[in-house]
Amino acid sequence: MYEHASASRRSVLAAAGGAATVGVAGCLGGGGGVDELTVAHMPIYPDLQWYVMEGEGYFSEIDAEVTGEEFTDGPAIVQAFGSGEIDVAMFGIVPAMIVIDRGIPAQVTAANIREPMGIMAESSFHETFESEGADAFETWREERGRPFRFGTFPQGSVPDVLLRYWLQETGVDPATNDAVEIIEINGASAVWQAIANDEIDGTSIMEPVPTIAEAEGSSVTMLRTAADILPGQPAAVTLMSDAVRDSPIAGQFLEQHVRATEFIDENPDATAQHVEAGIGMPADRARRALDSPLSNFISDPAEITDATQVFSEFAAANGQIDEQLSTDQIFDLDVYDSL
Repeated sequence: MYEHASASRRSVLAAAGGAATVGVAGCLGGGGGVDELTVAHMPIYPDLQWYVMEGEGYFSEIDAEVTGEEFTDGPAIVQAFGSGEIDVAMFGIVPAMIVIDRGIPAQVTAANIREPMGIMAESSFHETFESEGADAFETWREERGRPFRFGTFPQGSVPDVLLRYWLQETGVDPATNDAVEIIEINGASAVWQAIANDEIDGTSIMEPVPTIAEAEGSSVTMLRTAADILPGQPAAVTLMSDAVRDSPIAGQFLEQHVRATEFIDENPDATAQHVEAGIGMPADRARRALDSPLSNFISDPAEITDATQVFSEFAAANGQIDEQLSTDQIFDLDVYDSL
């Protein structure tokens, strides 16, 4: 099941406004085989290109009527993609791999962001970790009588995989180390509430949580960024059905994706307004979040291909996909390269 929260169409965006009509996914027509495009997205920072494309009216440049479907989580998008309800999905790299692993004809044609996650921890833990490394977690447990509690998205999600990868590289196995506990939390706002309520000691998370934590004076602060841990770390991507990839619409959509990425880089003040309108974060905080080292918006999928193999390996180990997917199975680089 999924929650439909918004819809937009080329005809609506080209006009002054009005109610949108949701079309049938992937309808065949004059646009090289596709004349209606249904795009799944989530109200998260890594999907910011969607909100810029929508808010700036970029869909008027696409020879198809573009309809947006807002979802609350990746698994719901996987389900909708599998049932043929959507043509393009802007969501996490792991659920994108699940779609591909299930034999659904689709591939990733663009990246939305690179290295957007950070490991945050209680500031009192930082110095101990820098001096003791993996042993710092045992020191924490001995001093407090309980494990260090990380709270992040459910197992197999992008924040969860980055956290487990970092712990593994640090020399900590959370499955066997009783000094570390990982608590599953659904949604960025819920992660922030857990931080604010002192329910967790650290997290693996993307913006805007770090900016909110800093603005609120939280003692949970940035310990490592994804760039420190896994250069080129993937997160949200743009997955297209084969029917779309084989049509001129694919290139047209990615042209507007690139245009949105450039807009974000060149017009942060205006972008912050799109964040407020689309995601609900106050524009002043959204503006500060755009200056974060985690706000690395891109379009070129080649920038994340290498690090994606780490996520593919984890997804296979977790049983989310049957076996590790290769770069060629996950990505179609030709659409972007043809621009």
